[in-house]
Amino acid sequence: MQNPQHSPIRSFGRTGGRPLSARQQSLVDNLLPRLRVPADKEALKTPLQLFETAPQTLWLEIGFGGGEHVSAQAEANPDTGILASEVFVEGVAKCLSDIEEKKLTNVRLWDEDVRELVAMLPDACLDRVFILFPDPWPKKKHHKRRIIQPDFLDALARVLKPGAALRFATDVRSYADEALHRFLQHPAFIWQADRADDWRVPPADHFTTRYEVKKLGDIDPVFFEFNRDG
Repeated sequence: MQNPQHSPIRSFGRTGGRPLSARQQSLVDNLLPRLRVPADKEALKTPLQLFETAPQTLWLEIGFGGGEHVSAQAEANPDTGILASEVFVEGVAKCLSDIEEKKLTNVRLWDEDVRELVAMLPDACLDRVFILFPDPWPKKKHHKRRIIQPDFLDALARVLKPGAALRFATDVRSYADEALHRFLQHPAFIWQADRADDWRVPPADHFTTRYEVKKLGDIDPVFFEFNRDG
């Protein structure tokens, strides 16, 4: 167990909200244990074997909110295994509902700090990562809690395959500026933009999230696409 004095700064806020409905609680109690990624580094040496049928590619979505992007991508890409991370129990319950309704077999869930999961994954195992509208921690004194930090980019670079894709999206100007700077400063990530529309217009394979619809940020959403160098 980690020494609390050396634990990483928490990059997320509350993990609970309104009480779950009876159906949601049943899904959390009965379906989540079957789909939860094991906190076992040995088991994660072969992450494709977490799925009923080994997928051809492996993706990771970090902080999936209500899970609508996860379920839409899983449905559109049945040969891809998706590791989906979210600590907010209501979001996990909503995602479980989509998984059950759509009969998805290619999603596995992680409901703890994603940095712990990434640390257990083997080198060069991921073909794609999504970080869509993470908690912006808007107050300047809280910026250190934002998930896009140099050490986390180091961790992602290790688990991404050469040429793998990473998509980061936000609707908070200060986070967009800070995150882009951190990605550009990191030698492992190559920004794929050639013109403004490459970050101002949602990518063709993007599925709109509930968060986007609320328009809570101070700018229109921006989408930064990177490839893992090498």
